[in-house]
Amino acid sequence: MKTWLLCALLSCCTLSAAHGQYKGNGYWHRERVVDHGDTITMIHILPVYVFSRKVDLRRYQKLVEAVRKVYPVAQAARAKMDEMEAELTRLPTKKAQRAYIRDVYAQIKEEYSPVLKKMTRTQGRVLLKLIDRETEYTAYQILREFRGGFVAGFWQGVSRIFGQNLKSQYDKEGEDRMIEQIVVYYEAGLL
Repeated sequence: MKTWLLCALLSCCTLSAAHGQYKGNGYWHRERVVDHGDTITMIHILPVYVFSRKVDLRRYQKLVEAVRKVYPVAQAARAKMDEMEAELTRLPTKKAQRAYIRDVYAQIKEEYSPVLKKMTRTQGRVLLKLIDRETEYTAYQILREFRGGFVAGFWQGVSRIFGQNLKSQYDKEGEDRMIEQIVVYYEAGLL
């Protein structure tokens, strides 16, 4: 009798501890489908990455942290670019447009320089990819459009020295599919 009581107590403690470690519901969303009068619950399960090496898990965690940090910056870049394009079409002369671009450049530099200086190379690479995802323009194209070809070429050269590429494009089905999945999770509030 004591053995059974001890086993029951131990299993209850184990189940409550296992339940306490579980974070989230483990599925993307749930829907109910009626098929020939029967209600069927369909649960769309989240994909799970399985890493065979710890270094791959650390890289994934590093990528998740990078997306968490830089995705709001990429969204702000999209909003600022939409605002700039609307304002530039409203301005009558090239001189007024250049003055507006200089003012916006100074505002962006003042606001985001401290954030960008503290970024790692991985975060910088992810930021370049996410800017292309959000704005549909590479960072090089944005620089060339708003600051000129010489400035864009100069910064492309500097970025190549440090192992980055301002002309890198976002490929959500190819090499950037893991970033895309992390962004989807971030937007859904799962990260």
